Amino acid sequence: MALVFDGIQIGDIMPPYTSAPITRTHLVRYAGASGDFNPLHHDETFAKAVGLETVITHGMFIMGIAGQAITSWIDNRWLRKFSVHFLSMTQPVDLNDYSNTKDRATITVTGKVVDKYEENGETRIRCELTARDALGSRKLKGYFVAALP
Repeated sequence: MALVFDGIQIGDIMPPYTSAPITRTHLVRYAGASGDFNPLHHDETFAKAVGLETVITHGMFIMGIAGQAITSWIDNRWLRKFSVHFLSMTQPVDLNDYSNTKDRATITVTGKVVDKYEENGETRIRCELTARDALGSRKLKGYFVAALP
């Protein structure tokens, strides 16, 4: 059933969205697609040399997961704005030990409708969102604006 402006209320909760565990393969694929080959995302030696435990996921990859959460609820043609602030780093699971994923590489995005209004002849909603790993660490916070029929 398609969402409509009159069917949404301030305080309504966006359906939670949980990603698959992020692996190093995801990082390699994302680097190739984005052109972001910063060694923080693929070079274990470099990451450790700058004080990290291991490589980290691209922030924009986490933002992409948040985008998937939004468009799994609201058709992307209605999206008018999407903005985030990055809060903490995300490590991929260790591919040598899937039994010890530590859940930190699984991202869950939640959100809540905080405003309804009219702008430019469209009825719009504003929804705040947060992405967290399974341990509760906040990875990003942000919001999106969508025009709904």
